[in-house]
Amino acid sequence: MEIFELTGSVRTDLGKKANKALRANAEVPCVIYGAGENVNFYVTEKSLQKLLYTPKVYLVNITIDGKSYKTAMREIQFHPVTDKVLHIDFYQVTEDKPVIMEVPVKLVGFAAGVKLGGKLIQVMRKLKVRAIPANLPDELVVDVTPLELGKSMKVKELSFENFEIVNSPEVVVANVKITRDARAAAAAAAKK
Repeated sequence: MEIFELTGSVRTDLGKKANKALRANAEVPCVIYGAGENVNFYVTEKSLQKLLYTPKVYLVNITIDGKSYKTAMREIQFHPVTDKVLHIDFYQVTEDKPVIMEVPVKLVGFAAGVKLGGKLIQVMRKLKVRAIPANLPDELVVDVTPLELGKSMKVKELSFENFEIVNSPEVVVANVKITRDARAAAAAAAKK
């Protein structure tokens, strides 16, 4: 998993008024929790652009006043109208303790059902994965080649080494829908 470097400054004033003043200066209040005492800090909006607006998932190495924290982004709060970032929670990770993160799903292969006129639908764009930080994947590569017309691939059918998927086993990852053209072709073939 890739590591994103972020530099922040300690927040001494906490509360609504202080947070509002930070946001007015294009800064985002943040907190690190998970190992001992919480660390309240802020970063600039601009420094978050490449972290937030990308399909990639990162472990975030945060440097605050010379001290470094290895973290994972846990929750982001956006303004309901302007979509500006209001607050971010980070969770401190250690090398030996498993962490749960959402990882993007990448479909590869040419599904058998698509060859017969079906349409491949990716239902889940991200899945939750539990692993120690060293084993977290950048993406989950799922081969859809054996997927037949009208069939779906569920989480329980996926297997990976060094980490586990914590979503429900019945969650559909991808399926091949039967299109009208495929249905018409099958009906025409049945009449012959």
